[in-house]
Amino acid sequence: MKNLLEVCAGDIDSVIAAAAGGASRVELCSALGEGGVTPSIGFIRSALKVPGIRVHVLIRPRGDDFLYTPEEVDCMVDDIVAAREAGVQGVVIGALTPDGEIDMPACRKMMEAAAGISVTFHRAFDLCRNPFKALEEIISLGCDRILTSGQAQTALEGKNTLAELVRRADGRITILAGAGVSQSNAAEIIKSSGTNEIHASARAAVESGMKFRHRGVSMGTPGSDEYSRKTTSADIVKQIVSQINS
Repeated sequence: MKNLLEVCAGDIDSVIAAAAGGASRVELCSALGEGGVTPSIGFIRSALKVPGIRVHVLIRPRGDDFLYTPEEVDCMVDDIVAAREAGVQGVVIGALTPDGEIDMPACRKMMEAAAGISVTFHRAFDLCRNPFKALEEIISLGCDRILTSGQAQTALEGKNTLAELVRRADGRITILAGAGVSQSNAAEIIKSSGTNEIHASARAAVESGMKFRHRGVSMGTPGSDEYSRKTTSADIVKQIVSQINS
């Protein structure tokens, strides 16, 4: 079975690079510095025009924790409907209770809204109380995969838990290994965990094309560089795809 790379794409250039590099799927996100939030409908529609790659959309109304109010859940349901109607192949969801359990009622609402498309449970899983209980609950929801680092800072550090999740899942759900994945460790993560799907941003710094530069004024975090950004590199994608299938 061919091993699959999903690229976390924060802009349209990243989607194009992911497709050019041989990735199988993108997870569309905005505000990657906050862990990702739901992208705009314009970004979604643009990504769907890129040939040769499946498009999944992160459904997350804000950064910070995964404890959501009823109003936020309604917002996520509406975003799922909009993404599905736009033609995406999948969505990426998740919600927790105050006690670190899977918020089953909220997730059931999102699953109903996502009927007919693929669903990934995102890295809220890595902040839950009991990953093996959560695994069974997420399977019962009908999700297709879980994006996880094995509840560690990186997927490489969490490889033993990832392997246990793969073993317990026993083909009922896909374990998508992500966090800190690079061309130097992707093959090891695949081999040690036993999964066949891996998630990476595969980004590199790109210098702005701006000639006029007004220094000393930051639009985001104070001191940040407004004239450099990170975007997915087709070369890095190619390297990861080659490494995990060599």
